[in-house]
Amino acid sequence: MIEARHLRVLRAVATTGSFSAAGRELGCTQPAVSQQMKALESSVGTPLLVRTGREMRLTQAGEALVKHATSILAGLTAAEEEVAAIAGLRAGRVRLVSFPSGSSTLVPTALAALRAAHPGTRVSLEEAEPPESVEKLRAGDCDIALAFRYEGAPGVEEWDDLVVRPLLMDRLVGLVPEGHPLARARSVAIGEFADESWIAGCPRCRGQLVEVCRDAGFEPRIDFATDDYPAVVGLVGAGLGVAVLPELAIESVRPKGARTVTVEPAVRREIVALTLPDLAEVPAVAATLDRLSQAAAR
Repeated sequence: MIEARHLRVLRAVATTGSFSAAGRELGCTQPAVSQQMKALESSVGTPLLVRTGREMRLTQAGEALVKHATSILAGLTAAEEEVAAIAGLRAGRVRLVSFPSGSSTLVPTALAALRAAHPGTRVSLEEAEPPESVEKLRAGDCDIALAFRYEGAPGVEEWDDLVVRPLLMDRLVGLVPEGHPLARARSVAIGEFADESWIAGCPRCRGQLVEVCRDAGFEPRIDFATDDYPAVVGLVGAGLGVAVLPELAIESVRPKGARTVTVEPAVRREIVALTLPDLAEVPAVAATLDRLSQAAAR
């Protein structure tokens, strides 16, 4: 097996013409140069140098190897510099997948802080709801997945194989038209909405809504369903029904014509950033996770 250190010695001998001169250039002794050249010749299985008096002459095989050694060592140097840049956060790439309300609230603050601290690190963003986002992470299609899961929900997804960075607990709140009789209530039992028209959000949130309503003893009449949170707020504001949305979703939308109310019993979802164990050691990924945690703390 050819080693890079042996190639450096061969190139030095070819350039200087002797073991002693090569040793001076490399900062080692003449016997050390001789020993490494013997190891290289043994590795390739053919002589690389012909000794003529005090000088060395390359054989045909030696000339071929020196020619390749230049590009090989240049490539190694470039690779070392690139890896050092990534390790020092002067360069790097992070592929982030987030659910929409996370994209509009946590992600902008986190990425702005990351860019200010490490301008050489580039982050790409794609939107997907869990569990699709988590599947993308496990498939190698992203480096970090921003995801959520509801407390006590049946069949809660397991993340035992992943590094889990808890970010925040996001409570669900009620959303009613401004003229609704319960619009100024301090808190509302969800059962008080049993006869209302409902506007439901994303499929996972919709499923959670149905479970919570069933636990309260009624089946919600869902007249509208949309993954677009501003559309949910707009429909409620127009007086077409009530909704239950995560606080994080409402934070990114101006609820014109609608009011939020505290709903009992409390329903929360855990917001987390997920990555793979090996990726957690990558400096750019670790820095992004830190900025997401800081954004959530604010």
